[in-house]
Amino acid sequence: MHRLSDRDARRGPHGGDRTAATIDAGGVWPAFTGVLVRDGYGGYAHLTGALHAWCGAHLLRDLRSVHEGDPAGQVWADALATTLLDAHHAAGAARRAGQATLAPKVLGEILNHYLGALARGETDNHGRRSPLAADARTLIRRFRRYEDMILRFATDLTVPFSNNLAERDVRPVKIQQKVSGGCWRTLQGLADFAVVQSYLSTATKWGLDTLDALTQLFTTGAWLPPAAQPG
Repeated sequence: MHRLSDRDARRGPHGGDRTAATIDAGGVWPAFTGVLVRDGYGGYAHLTGALHAWCGAHLLRDLRSVHEGDPAGQVWADALATTLLDAHHAAGAARRAGQATLAPKVLGEILNHYLGALARGETDNHGRRSPLAADARTLIRRFRRYEDMILRFATDLTVPFSNNLAERDVRPVKIQQKVSGGCWRTLQGLADFAVVQSYLSTATKWGLDTLDALTQLFTTGAWLPPAAQPG
């Protein structure tokens, strides 16, 4: 599993938009060599040092949107969503059982259902000219083109199904922004808030209580992950 180096950690918070240039200017993601579980935003595609996986939660929302637009005509979208969820549950069960990989038979069934749903979608939307059919064909092409990324959570059990954990980590920032009138007053204020949230989030993931982490910060000094301990 990739860990940020001391150099990466010293870069501190970085603000800006989501363009590739801004992502690079932050200095952290270009150095990342682990698995990046992400949505379909094109600005991440240039990060070639990382192995990419598509967030299943985002894909389920896209499939749900197409299916709800025409439940009878877009059955494939519901079938593919069910396939992803079944694969997610199978991967979770395999991890809990201590398995390193899914059984070949299970993986084969997942892929068979995956490709079958896409074939049904292509047939059902062939020649249709509605906006929904166009959206469906776009989504089908995405699932065809990025099959490896989308199913990475099933072929590599160390990869999570979604990036919901990361999104939960940034939620306090959006809440604070909302209660502050929709914007941050200064970039420094945002940076300070990000430092505190990052520290507490990391400590929590290592099993520390939030209050204990803050108490240590203001008494004996900041807690650091074992890999970052001076040594």
